[in-house]
Amino acid sequence: MQVLVTRFHLLLLTVTLAMTGVGLFRIPADYVYQAHWTGSAADWLWPREVIFVAPVLQVVLMAAFFLLGRALTKNQFSKSQHILDPALTLLMSVVAATQLGLLLAGAGSDLDFVRVTAYALGVVLVLLGVVLFEAERHTYAGLRMPWPVRSDFAWIVVHRAAGLAYGAAGLGLLAMAWFDLGLGMLVAGFVAATLVPAGLAALITRAVRNR
Repeated sequence: MQVLVTRFHLLLLTVTLAMTGVGLFRIPADYVYQAHWTGSAADWLWPREVIFVAPVLQVVLMAAFFLLGRALTKNQFSKSQHILDPALTLLMSVVAATQLGLLLAGAGSDLDFVRVTAYALGVVLVLLGVVLFEAERHTYAGLRMPWPVRSDFAWIVVHRAAGLAYGAAGLGLLAMAWFDLGLGMLVAGFVAATLVPAGLAALITRAVRNR
């Protein structure tokens, strides 16, 4: 059965749900997250109920990847599973880490775990970018799409473009964490850094697949 959702993904969801439950008891009902600042004034406030977003988002991700796995043919699934499985793990881990950051902030901790997550994800994406940029064509390694990349030229173009995109995304997250642009900007950065390079790689792959 072609299933991309594993027990580890269910574990991540369970952990996030547990953090949400703890947040309901530990975070005051009138607490607001100061997600963005203009000068010395907070102009972007999130209510405590924002902690419910993470488990809902994880359920949506799991459902999307489950349906994607069922929609792929056996050949497409075998070629892309080694990419899609860790991709879902990364996305769900970032959501869980962000939820932990919200829980710690709401409970009064001085540890800005969302910034820690930004640093960690930034380093991971920079390393991924270097690996993709320097990768040589291989039967089993590299990006895998449902459609083939037939020529060496197209393979190099796709991987170098994806490598540059992931590297830039990682450096952007590191800069945002360093300059402490705020919780809201970091969360938006997580979304952009994980989705935009992947989408760009898919578009470039389709554009040069027959060259």
